[in-house]
Amino acid sequence: MARELRRLLVAPARLAAPLAQAGSPLRLELEPAERHYLARVLRLRGGDRFAIGDGAGRLWTARLLESAAQLEQPLDRPLEVGAPPQPRLTLAAALPRLDAEVLVRMACELGIDALQLLQAERSGGGQGPRPGRLEAIVREAAEQCERLWLPELLAPRPVRELFAAPADGPRLLACSRGEGLPLLDQALVALAVGAVPIGVTLAVGPEGGWSPAEQAAASAAGWQSISLGPTILRVSTAAVAGAAILSRWRLGLPCPSCSGPSP
Repeated sequence: MARELRRLLVAPARLAAPLAQAGSPLRLELEPAERHYLARVLRLRGGDRFAIGDGAGRLWTARLLESAAQLEQPLDRPLEVGAPPQPRLTLAAALPRLDAEVLVRMACELGIDALQLLQAERSGGGQGPRPGRLEAIVREAAEQCERLWLPELLAPRPVRELFAAPADGPRLLACSRGEGLPLLDQALVALAVGAVPIGVTLAVGPEGGWSPAEQAAASAAGWQSISLGPTILRVSTAAVAGAAILSRWRLGLPCPSCSGPSP
């Protein structure tokens, strides 16, 4: 089974070019970084089998050659095809000064479909992760946890733009302080009253929390304020906790703090 094989993600464009050869397995020339990953990290040898995914819902098995991979199924007949997860889960987060890579990796492993980086009023300074590092983290996490769909890492944007953008479903604002706020899982259970939304977005603010002006802007745009619990959490902790609750809700498992199963 492909699920028992270690996995390599290959960009769809590299697999789409030879589609004229539909019906016959493809010999895919490997890039140096891919050869290093397979041979040095995964310790595969010539003839060993592994899986190749395109990050867009398709999966093939392959055998490792000296500098190439020989797919075992034709490109137009992959071993496995999966639809995008629904509803689409978006985590919007102001990256913390520390633990940015941990936040991104865990969000991807937990099943978040899109990670929107935010620039908030109280966002910390600093250079942040080096260019390309978070994209590599997303790819590594998707390979490690065997996701058919590569999560989307969205470019940083001002939080006010996010609040004002059109919505494809409920938008939830994690707040560290506030009286009478529903817990995230309770807010998600309430969604069962209507049709399942196309997407759900959870926004987590920076160290120091949202500014009063940001909270007012979110409320005016229809965002619902929610709580992640009675204690004040670090940004990375809050983001990962929220991602876990969102994914659990989507899977239809019982919510930890509610009496009945979610949809």
